[in-house]
Parts: sequence; C-alpha cells; structure tokens
Amino acid sequence: MSRTPDARARDGQTRKIQENITNVEKHFGEMCQMFAAYVRKTARLRDKADVLVREINVYADTETPNLKRGMKQFADHLAKIQDYRQAEVERLEAKVIEPLKSYGAVVKRKREDLKTTQSARDREAKQMAQLERTRQRNPSDRQIIVSLPCFAFILQFYDAESELQRATMDATRTTRQLEETIDEFEKQKIRDIKKIFGEFVTVEMSFHAKALEVYTLAYQSIQNVDEEEDLEVFRSSLHPPDYQSRLDIVRANSKTSLDRTGSFLSTSGTLQQQRASSRLTRREEEEEDDEEDEDESEEEEDDEDEDTDDRN
Repeated sequence: MSRTPDARARDGQTRKIQENITNVEKHFGEMCQMFAAYVRKTARLRDKADVLVREINVYADTETPNLKRGMKQFADHLAKIQDYRQAEVERLEAKVIEPLKSYGAVVKRKREDLKTTQSARDREAKQMAQLERTRQRNPSDRQIIVSLPCFAFILQFYDAESELQRATMDATRTTRQLEETIDEFEKQKIRDIKKIFGEFVTVEMSFHAKALEVYTLAYQSIQNVDEEEDLEVFRSSLHPPDYQSRLDIVRANSKTSLDRTGSFLSTSGTLQQQRASSRLTRREEEEEDDEEDEDESEEEEDDEDEDTDDRN
C-alpha cells in the first residue's frame, strides 16, 4: 500500500517548516554574533576615548592658561560623550542582543513541536506498512478472507486498519497544530525583527543626537581659546622671573650714568668758559700794562731830551 497524497503533502509541508526553522536559527544566530561584535567594538571605542580624555587632561596641565582651560573643557565634553556611549552599549545589549539570543530557545521549542508531528507521521507510516504486510500475506480480497475459518487473521487485519486510522488521525491533528504553531512563529518572527531593528536604530539615533550636541560644545570650547593672550604668557615665560627687575635696574643705572655724563659735560663747559674768560681778561690786563710801560718810556725819553737842551 503506497502512501496517500495527503500524507505526501504533509511530508512536503514538514520539510518546508523544518527548512524555515533551520534558516531562522542560522541567521538569527549570525545576526546575534554580529550585533554582539558591534557592541564590543563600541565598548572598546568608549575605553579608548577614556584613555584619550586622560591624556588630554595631563597635557592641558602643562599648557598656558587659556589653552589649558579650553582643553579641560574639551576633555570634559568628550568624557560626557563616553557616558552616552556607555548607555548606548547597555541599551543595545538589552534591546537587541538579548532578544536575538532568546530566539535560540524559541527555535528549540519549534523543533520539539516539529519532532512531535514527525513522530505522529512516522507512526502513521508504520501502521500503513504493517497493514500492507498483512494484506501481502494473503493477497485475496476481503470477502475471501471472511469466508475462511481464520478468524485470528481477520482480527489482526482489522486491528491493523484501526491502528492505521488512529495513527492517521493523530498525524493529521499534530500537523494542524504544527501549522498553527509555525504560523504564529512566523508572525512573531516578523514582529520581533521589526522591533529589534527599530530598537537598534532608536538607540543609535539617541546616542548620535546627544553626542552631536556635546561635540558642538566641545568644538566651541576649543575654538574660543584666546591665542594672543596665551602668546603673551608664553613670551613672558621665555625669561626668568627676575629678568624684568634686573632689566629695570640696568635701565635705571644707564639713565643715572647719562644724567651724570650730561651734568659733567655741562659743568666742564662752564669751567672752560670761565677759564677762557679769565685768560682773556689776563691778556687784556697784560696789554694794558704794556701800553702803560711804553708811555712811561716815551716820557722818560722826552725828559732826557729836555735836560740835554738845557745843558747846551
């Protein structure tokens, strides 16, 4: 006795359901692994950013005041973004990875339902094969079998038919239950995929929206650094602390020296003028004395001439 068309249709249906369950198990498992790797990469990025924040703070302590303040603010904003990233990691684990993980148990239950249905169909096939073997032992038709005095054989034949009917009914019932179960499974799978992917996008959008706000503040904090003021501080730092005081002393000493030199030159000029005036006065006095001497000499010569004339 060959299998009925209904049994063959149920077998094809079972294979299709099994392929569907296997496909979900495979791809949901791979997606779970990929999402988990994505979250791990995000967590590592958070850790690297924390290290970067520490390095920026350490470097900022060595810089000029305005740049230091700007870098400190930048580091604070970057650290805040990592807090958002941590929340992103936690939400992805709870809303994406865990639901995908749970599909392992869902697929396991569906495989058990499929196994139950397959067992019922195997019993149906076994009873059908048993009835076929019973008929083959006496290929005569049923009327001939009834006319024979072999009641044990007749009872065995009817028992086999009865078991086959029960097995067929059981297989039909489990198949219908499996259809309902797998239909609900397919519906829930579509809903879950929509929800999981939607949660992923929502979590990412929330993180990036908040991060964009803080990145804007970080950009502003570093761009607002006063370059000119820090350059003045840097230029001042090129000289030791007492350099200016020493420079002021040198400048003061130079000024005093110049004042003294000017005073000295002024005094020297006055003395030279006085000396020149004195020398001029002496020369004039000497010239006057010479003139007086010449007058006296002329008078003496006149007197001598007069005496000579008187003697003659």
